[in-house]
Amino acid sequence: MHELSFGTWLIHISSVIEWIFAIFVIYKISTYKKYNLFFWFSIAMIPNLIGAMCAITWHIYDNQDALYGLVTLQGIFTLIGNSTLALASIKIFRATNTYE
Repeated sequence: MHELSFGTWLIHISSVIEWIFAIFVIYKISTYKKYNLFFWFSIAMIPNLIGAMCAITWHIYDNQDALYGLVTLQGIFTLIGNSTLALASIKIFRATNTYE
């Protein structure tokens, strides 16, 4: 794991932990307050988490060329995750917007 510095690893790992924590907090809020749309928002966050785990896995194995497919997967899951988060945000906005 010599490819990345300690500080970069710290940021990568803490970001994934923070994302997992955010998913669980949003999920708990959705069940406690009965905000069903926030449940879907927490689900929409999962593809981005999978993409981050693909990137970290590739770095763990020293960016081996044999695992370069993980970079493609990371990009695909980031695209899917950003799209699902945008859709979930629009859905929440429309449900709470009183001007429409």
